[in-house]
Amino acid sequence: MTTFVDRVELHVAAGNGGHGCASVHREKFKPLGGPDGGNGGRGGDVILTVDQSVTTLLDYHHSPHRKATNGKPGEGGNRSGKDGQDLVLPVPDGTVVLDKAGNVLADLVGHGTSYVAAQGGRGGLGNAALASARRKAPGFALLGVPGGLQDIVLELKTVADVALVGYPSAGKSSLISVLSAAKPKIADYPFTTLVPNLGVVTAGSTVYTIADVPGLIPGASQGKGLGLEFLRHVERCSVLVHVLDTATLESERDPVSDLDVIEEELRQYGAGLDKRPRMIVLNKIDVPDGKDLAEMVRPDLEARGYRVFEVSAVAHMGLKELSFALADVVAKARAAKPKEEATRIVIRPKAVDDAGFTVTREEDGLFRVRGEKPERWVRQTDFSNDEAVGYLADRLNRLGVEDELMKAGARSGDGVAIGPEDNAVVFDWEPTVMAGAEMLGRRGEDHRFEEPRPAAQRRRDKQAERDEASQEFDDFEPF
Repeated sequence: MTTFVDRVELHVAAGNGGHGCASVHREKFKPLGGPDGGNGGRGGDVILTVDQSVTTLLDYHHSPHRKATNGKPGEGGNRSGKDGQDLVLPVPDGTVVLDKAGNVLADLVGHGTSYVAAQGGRGGLGNAALASARRKAPGFALLGVPGGLQDIVLELKTVADVALVGYPSAGKSSLISVLSAAKPKIADYPFTTLVPNLGVVTAGSTVYTIADVPGLIPGASQGKGLGLEFLRHVERCSVLVHVLDTATLESERDPVSDLDVIEEELRQYGAGLDKRPRMIVLNKIDVPDGKDLAEMVRPDLEARGYRVFEVSAVAHMGLKELSFALADVVAKARAAKPKEEATRIVIRPKAVDDAGFTVTREEDGLFRVRGEKPERWVRQTDFSNDEAVGYLADRLNRLGVEDELMKAGARSGDGVAIGPEDNAVVFDWEPTVMAGAEMLGRRGEDHRFEEPRPAAQRRRDKQAERDEASQEFDDFEPF
């Protein structure tokens, strides 16, 4: 059964915003109470947060679909809807967030570091908030905005100061078990370690973490064995320690050739591993043949510039010197690391010539409008309500969309799409004019969508009645 997962694909959905309410205040002896519809609540966010108590992505492997709660709709009496609850997903320290294309969205290192993976939709305004001097009693409200959707990939990269690398059964698990309090699985067969093990080592005043990685073999950088799957766990380390087996039973292997093979795999993997400080640990010197082989290859390794330590994890030989040497390298790496500065607040003012939207003409003659405001306004419009549609037309006109459509060559009856190709509102464009409250009919209606206009028709009917009455009076002959 899988107990360690370090890469998962997660499908997150934020909560939808609640719809606004269209309501009129009703009270005895107050026939004109006015609009009192409340606003909808905001949808909940999906937030990834580093939690030190979490060490694996196993929960998301079994349940990859996560959704925050929706905002509640507004109610009459100026009662706003309740906001949706944010969904906080704990992840291990060292989790990298990527999109489906492999682009890094966030690198979560340090307890409490968070990233908003999907943002909740804003709630719609009620008719009380939409009332103005020109529109005193709106018969509509705005809809809530749908929450964000995103497919992301989570990769866990162990946050360790020292990484032990080497062939299977080289003694990495035994070494970490005696240097720290970690209790990894140890056995006399290859690939005993199936997941990275992490331990904490104290050497004098320096405390550092050490990790061993499942054994590497030739071709690991191309996916052979378990190497490629776990090489990402050594990307953050300050020093690489090659654990070489001096008592191997395979006649075609020796410590120097093992080192060359592992170095080539690290170079092919990339990620800067070939530039990290290195140390060599010749393990299993408690075996007579191992001691002799270690003394034989040590001069060659030191000639290449490596610091070499002869140890025996089983007999606890040479461990103190190794531990303090690693602590010295880690301390120097920490001192050389640039100090973290306070997050700088960057203000990016909007350009004076930025209209906030674009209008483009496509090959099929369709005019497409893209922009954060127009697309959000369309999503918030109830197209079953004529007054709401008229309000949308007024907003687009004030933003300058109609002027840009005219400049782009749009004519009455041309097709206009607002939004992306896969989720757009398409309509036949008719130039409109600004409308005031005096032009509105009953609540929920906008007579600009009728032909002829009701008020003008009523005036014509009354004038016709007066003309007819006047004509009858002129035709009257007294006895």
